[in-house]
Formats: sequence, C-alpha cells, structure tokens
Amino acid sequence: MSDMTDYERRISAALARIGAGLERLGQGGVAATASEGDAALREALEAERLANAQLSERVRAIREKQETTLGTLERKLAAAKAEIEQHLRELVRIRRANADLVASNRALADAAEAGLANPEMVNRALQAELTALRAERAAEVAELDDIIAGLAPLVAPETGEEAEHA
Repeated sequence: MSDMTDYERRISAALARIGAGLERLGQGGVAATASEGDAALREALEAERLANAQLSERVRAIREKQETTLGTLERKLAAAKAEIEQHLRELVRIRRANADLVASNRALADAAEAGLANPEMVNRALQAELTALRAERAAEVAELDDIIAGLAPLVAPETGEEAEHA
C-alpha cells in the first residue's frame, strides 16, 4: 500500500506541474506564440506581395518593350512596302520606255535597210537602246538587292538573345 501512496503523491505532483505550466501558457505563452506565428505569416505575405509586385513590373516592362518593338517593326515594314511599290512603279516606267525605244529603233533600222535613214542616226539609236537596257538591268538588280536585304533578317541564324525569346 505504501507504493500506492507513493504513486499517488508522484502523480499529484506531476499534475500540479502540468497545471502550473498550462496556467503560464494560458496567461502569456500562448498569446506570444500566436503573435509570433502571425508576425511570421505577415512577413511571408509581405514578401510574396513584394515578389508579386516585382514580377508585375517585369511583365509590364516586357509588354512595353514588345509594343515598342512591334510598333517600330510595323513602321519599318510600311516604309519598306512603300519603297518597294515606288521601285516597282519606276521599273514599270523604265520597261515601257525601253519597249517604246526598242520599237522606234526597229522602225529606224527598217528605214535604214530601205536606205531612208542615216547610219550614224541608227548607231546613236542603238546606243541609246543599249543604255536603256543597261539601266533596266541595274533597276532589276537594285530591286533584287532590296528583296534580299528584306529577307536576310528572316533567314539569318538566331543569336543567343533571340533564341532565348523564341
């Protein structure tokens, strides 16, 4: 029986210590622990808000850059189209003039064969035709150079920066 009394006394002492610990936690320990947890959550929330704001700013900056780049490319494309149209109009004009020159030179050559034209005049007309044909060829070469220059960026190998954005 003395063992039972001893156990009882030990259990009572343990319960008293547990009760005292609970009272201390109830008075300030729980509140301190709860406010520490709240503060940690608030800090984590604030850190996430800051990260979100930074990401939003980066997205906005990227959008602005894309819009600026797109606007620049659209303006360049419009200018290139206008330039190509101008080249095409000039090429058509040169071709018409050359066709008229060829026809008049044929008529002059026919007249020379019939003995109605001066051979020196025929020679000058043929020289003018040759010059006109050379000018037409130069205009065609310039047109092809413009086309190649426009296509070059599209077929060029990607640089490191372009590959990252692709």
